[in-house]
Amino acid sequence: MSDCPLCSAPGGRLLWQDEFCRVVRADEPDYPGFLRVILNRHVKEMTDLVPEERSRLMMMVCKTEQVVRDVMRPDKINLASLGNMVPHLHWHVIPRFADDPHFPNPVWGEKLRKTSRAVPADLDAQLAAAFNSLV
Repeated sequence: MSDCPLCSAPGGRLLWQDEFCRVVRADEPDYPGFLRVILNRHVKEMTDLVPEERSRLMMMVCKTEQVVRDVMRPDKINLASLGNMVPHLHWHVIPRFADDPHFPNPVWGEKLRKTSRAVPADLDAQLAAAFNSLV
């Protein structure tokens, strides 16, 4: 779909992909390990997939969560699939830390504090290597 931003562009820094889906790191300064698992074809809802595809996508979401936990060691992981702004099936995998700007509230709410988490220069390489060893 030509007017869909997830059909026409990767949707972030590409870390891993196959013919079915891809994992990207979102440009979220407050959340350097904010990843998205994006279905490669344009589909709006999980129930638009056949059961095997649903299982495959959820397995990738779980693997992505494991990669984020292994590399970033967050206090908590948030998973979300909204699609209200971009109705292309994708999952947000968000590492949360007790000192992040919104914790314990959702990342899309009002900031509770100003904090900044240093982003390792090789974060993308660390995440990509973790995907390649896990997938």
